[in-house]
Amino acid sequence: MGRISVSIIGASGYTGGELLRLLLFHPNIDIKQITSSSYYGKFAYKAHPNLRKATSLKFCSVDELEKVDTLFLCTPHGESMKKINEYQKLADKIIDLSGDFRLNDVAEFEKWYKQPHLKPDMLNNFVYGIPELHREEMKSAKFVSSAGCNATTTILGLYPLYKNGLVEIDRTVVEVKVGSSEGGKKASFATHHPERSGAMRSYKPTAHRHAAEIIQELSFGEKIQIHFSATSVDMIRGTMATSHVFLKEDLAEKDVWKLYRQAYGNEPFIRIIKEKEGNYRYPEPKLCIGTNYCDIGFEKDPHSNRLVVISAIDNLMKGAAGQALQAFNIMYGLDETTGLEFPGLHPI
Repeated sequence: MGRISVSIIGASGYTGGELLRLLLFHPNIDIKQITSSSYYGKFAYKAHPNLRKATSLKFCSVDELEKVDTLFLCTPHGESMKKINEYQKLADKIIDLSGDFRLNDVAEFEKWYKQPHLKPDMLNNFVYGIPELHREEMKSAKFVSSAGCNATTTILGLYPLYKNGLVEIDRTVVEVKVGSSEGGKKASFATHHPERSGAMRSYKPTAHRHAAEIIQELSFGEKIQIHFSATSVDMIRGTMATSHVFLKEDLAEKDVWKLYRQAYGNEPFIRIIKEKEGNYRYPEPKLCIGTNYCDIGFEKDPHSNRLVVISAIDNLMKGAAGQALQAFNIMYGLDETTGLEFPGLHPI
């Protein structure tokens, strides 16, 4: 296969920068253009100082974009659906990292996003962007909508249980703890250092829109309920979901282990973490930093039918740029680990 031309719309934010970093070192990719309104005409390293000496690319405007094989959209929520018709003229394939096309039901979109969808006829054209669930559809897809970071963490943690009908579908409680980079690059009073530093802030105890993705992807035959809360903690990268599910039957931990091994044993980016001792016997977000891994662990409550599932990712990688590149690799028939081999750091 020849080299594949790509451009990034919205490349000056945290997600766009992480994606640019990955694409620069991908052996099959030529990055043609990167856009930014706030950094127009400036070198990429002005927004992403870690990319000094890695690239001489400059930011351009969307109006200056030329046709490429694939377009990555790293725009704020609500933007890609406004311009999707224009974007389709610029690329044969599109990977959207925003939330505009994640839900396949227009009523659900309007319920959770509190606005009408501008291109409802396009919703079913996008494959939901978790490769472990939708790999086969991605192989022939023209459009992929990358999953939300909180949703990715939760869905991957719970998928084997729901797929096999092992849990009570209305009792699952999920608490997600997230780093500050999830809020994006645009500063606000909430992200001001004196307000954010040292904080453990419950910012969305109910009605988080990522819950809609979880419900969509984990409902097999009948619609489930997810009781979902999100808390900001004092770290920059990382998402950890602690999910409390209630088993329909009294499974032993060894049976749960077999279930997860059966579901994920051949997955390149799922690590099942279950050890009896040590600091890292459960998933730890900081061990995922810079990687495309989702680490999953669990523990059965010895006094009830409750199973606690713990899953962790880097929200900018498996929760955004890394997962988008994994989908890209699948769409082009490449080894899906290409450009994503970094194993992480320790200590960090």
